[in-house]
Amino acid sequence: MTLPAWQLLDDQAVATSRALAMDAVQKVGNGHPGTAMSLAPVAYTLFQRILKHDPANPNWIARDRFVLSCGHSSLTLYIQLYLSGYGVELSDLQNFRTFNSKTPGHPEYGHTLGVETTTGPLGQGIANAVGMAMAARYEKGLLDPENKTEIFDHNIWVIASDGDLQEGVSAEASSLAGTQALGNLKVIYDDNRISIEGDTHVAFTEDVSARYRSYGWEVFDVAAKADGDVDRENLEKTMLKSLEIKNKPVLIRLSTVIAWPAPTARGTAKSHGSALGVDEVAATKQQLGMDPTQSFVVSNEVIHHARAIQQRGAAMHKNWLEKFESWQKSNTVQSALLNRLMNNGLPEDWEKNIPVFSSDKEIATRAASGKVIQSIAAVLPEFWGGSADLAESNNTTIEGGGSFLPTSSKMAGANPFGRVVHFGIREHAMGSILNGAALHGLVKPFAGTFLVFSDYMRGAVRLSALMQLPVTYVWTHDSIGLGEDGPTHQPVEHLSALRAIPGLAVVRPADANEVSACWVEIIKNAKPVGLALSRQNLPVIDRKKFKGTDNVKNGAYVLAYGDESSPDKCDVILIATGSEVHLALSAREHLLTIGIKARVVSAPCLEWFTQQPVAYQELVLPKNIKARVSIEAGIAQSWYQFIGDSGVPVSLEHFGASASASVLFKEFGFTVENVVKAAKESITKAHG
Repeated sequence: MTLPAWQLLDDQAVATSRALAMDAVQKVGNGHPGTAMSLAPVAYTLFQRILKHDPANPNWIARDRFVLSCGHSSLTLYIQLYLSGYGVELSDLQNFRTFNSKTPGHPEYGHTLGVETTTGPLGQGIANAVGMAMAARYEKGLLDPENKTEIFDHNIWVIASDGDLQEGVSAEASSLAGTQALGNLKVIYDDNRISIEGDTHVAFTEDVSARYRSYGWEVFDVAAKADGDVDRENLEKTMLKSLEIKNKPVLIRLSTVIAWPAPTARGTAKSHGSALGVDEVAATKQQLGMDPTQSFVVSNEVIHHARAIQQRGAAMHKNWLEKFESWQKSNTVQSALLNRLMNNGLPEDWEKNIPVFSSDKEIATRAASGKVIQSIAAVLPEFWGGSADLAESNNTTIEGGGSFLPTSSKMAGANPFGRVVHFGIREHAMGSILNGAALHGLVKPFAGTFLVFSDYMRGAVRLSALMQLPVTYVWTHDSIGLGEDGPTHQPVEHLSALRAIPGLAVVRPADANEVSACWVEIIKNAKPVGLALSRQNLPVIDRKKFKGTDNVKNGAYVLAYGDESSPDKCDVILIATGSEVHLALSAREHLLTIGIKARVVSAPCLEWFTQQPVAYQELVLPKNIKARVSIEAGIAQSWYQFIGDSGVPVSLEHFGASASASVLFKEFGFTVENVVKAAKESITKAHG
């Protein structure tokens, strides 16, 4: 890769970037100027000289991805998006961190063009990047398995901070990246030794370079210049050298001085997260050779010079298109697949072979899900995932899919384009990697662990919901029904806690056929979902006797009326999810024997239900029927909006215990007798 000579205008563009970082924070009165100042030459070099990108086509599939893992330094990215012509303008920098601006405090995916992922929670960005790099390799296998072309090859570049590398999620992801030999992943570690509490050595003294070498990364150390500025020339040479490394991820450990070249703020904790002050900004501008009395000044020469990247990007894209069009003609099957994936389409009748389960045998919903996964995988090659070392328990293995491992791996079944991802016992990184894979754009990723361990990945799950990514979490062992493993493994508060995340659908199917119907809806919707599945076998509901699964997609539906001959006649509504739906049906039968008509509503997904028209919600839960009982083996927190003041929850408001599922359900009140008692109590409350 041959680069043009560095020019005086490039130096001026870097100085302008530093000044803009100071000005934006000074104007709004808050933010993180120091890192954006010191990293200005790094980001400028990346966007102007190293990255393969086309500002006019920001979704170009062959582009390099750039992830600013230290999202607090969002100006590092925004200023380069402005200079490169991504639609961020000077007025947007002037409105930094203000309501509805294109430049929020941390980069937000889908809000600002050119932002590849939402960052801010430290460690998430680098873990997302690992997912992007893994997805890039998998997609290469879908489109060019024999490596006949380079048109789908690209790199994932990251700028990460001390804080990113202190977070455990980055260690989990980086360890896996080394195992996966991700040669398309290049991370620049900004080693400035400053965080909010000052020198990072108060808490972070390890040899980071040695750690990453032990992970299997190639590591380069780039020292700062004698005056403290970034050694940009040496950094660029190292970046180019890293592009030649294809068999392992690269960490460039870059020594910097935060807030360089501010006379008194450089190297200080104050410059990390506070405006520098009018006097310091003026003094720094003098150091940069700029007018200290003016703010947000960008010369026409600088902006014209920087935006020449648009012409260079367009030329790169045009050259790529010529090769791509030739590839399309020679690879019609893969071309048709790519066209479908880019348009988020599904094959015709893709769901026709989704399993239908007989009611003559019991089956755990985790096992039913495993069978559905095989069916989906058979028709959707983009369906790809695995487990946090629990594949056999989660039933997340794609049979015959091969292990997603590099060619250098000596493990049996290793396949660089395999469909089974072994995340190891790294739940948080697993969630973040799924997000990165989904952000990359052409895969439908999924992964599993036990529901109780969703706590370990909550940060990533929250970001799935925030970005509305098509990620599916398969959480099994969903209640005290897992039995003897005891309270450490029995989720009690988790369903309600996960339902509290805006934009996440929590799906707990009642039986195997609800599992099938839910999976179909998950694939169609392409939004973040957590599937909560049973360890224990559950009856398969006889759909000849009770209602079918057509309305599962609506989140809740009437499974059985209190009086099938007169559906409007109802004394109480029993609302249940998962393994407790069968209990509700049994309680309904008992209530009929004592003259109480109970409607049973299966509610696999409360979020889907609340998105339905009010008229449908009224059909399922009529307002005039105030006697209601919720039945779920977890805390009742998320149920009160549905059962109201007259409702009575049958729930679990304490931790579980170590015993068989049948014993625990009985001991903790999940019995026909207790549901009947709750129904009577609710009827009494409803009628005053």
